[in-house]
Amino acid sequence: MSQPREHFSADLDASLLAELKTLAEAEGRELRVLIDEAIAGLLKAKKASNVRDHVMATYKATHDEYADVYKKLAE
Repeated sequence: MSQPREHFSADLDASLLAELKTLAEAEGRELRVLIDEAIAGLLKAKKASNVRDHVMATYKATHDEYADVYKKLAE
């Protein structure tokens, strides 16, 4: 069963919209499907970057104390 849909409207850069329409036509897909994929990809990337920020913060906080260990792990 498909997810419920909700209508919204937005103003987009005209050249981006034209390129998206061209891609949809070339692939024989609906514009809304490509928009769904683009938004899902953006949200996934943002979530992944949050995890990376947390890992980097931990690394920075422990770098001085465990520098030798990190160096050996990198080898």
